Amino acid sequence: MSFFMYNQDGQQAIARPHLDGPPVDGPHGPSAVSNHSDMRKYHQQDSWDADTNAPSSNFIYEFNRYSFLVCDEWEEVFSHASDGRPTSGSLTALCDAFSEGREIKVGIRGLCADMAINSEPIPDHTVFVQTGPGYYCTQRKLFCGGSQPVIRVRPEIPMRYTSDGWDFGWLMPRTDGFVERWLCDPYTLRFHKSPGRYAIRWFAR
Repeated sequence: MSFFMYNQDGQQAIARPHLDGPPVDGPHGPSAVSNHSDMRKYHQQDSWDADTNAPSSNFIYEFNRYSFLVCDEWEEVFSHASDGRPTSGSLTALCDAFSEGREIKVGIRGLCADMAINSEPIPDHTVFVQTGPGYYCTQRKLFCGGSQPVIRVRPEIPMRYTSDGWDFGWLMPRTDGFVERWLCDPYTLRFHKSPGRYAIRWFAR
């Protein structure tokens, strides 16, 4: 897989987990930067974990034009604190939107807070990801949704890939603040569950 990342300052990056074979137990850390003299617009800045099955690097490619396109059709219909206490909108509005066939997206605050190095503070952040299947528990008055694949990157500005600084997987957020995380270690290819509670914003379009 190829996980490209683009920042507003032109900084770009890529991580490439190889999923089609056994894990390669190479050293983690800086690797030699490849020769890209045949690509005049490509400027690789670093390389990480080249001898593993999860190499990554940061670079700048001199595109003629670099722009972000925004869809402003999303409507925030419900938000709540990490304990499920509503802060805006309503659960009814979210369930109605889902029943009408509208797409659902979540913004999960602090999802990557556990990616700190040596207890260094992690900037406040929100990870947005679209959901697919949704479920409403009528007796518990609880809505949950299964996310599309999400790539977690250690928060910083600009965002960069580094050794042991990213992973990927799937989420199951609920309207009581509970999020079941099913994450894959890109080096070992092992999945693990890591539940937590987060403030969540729910959007529909």
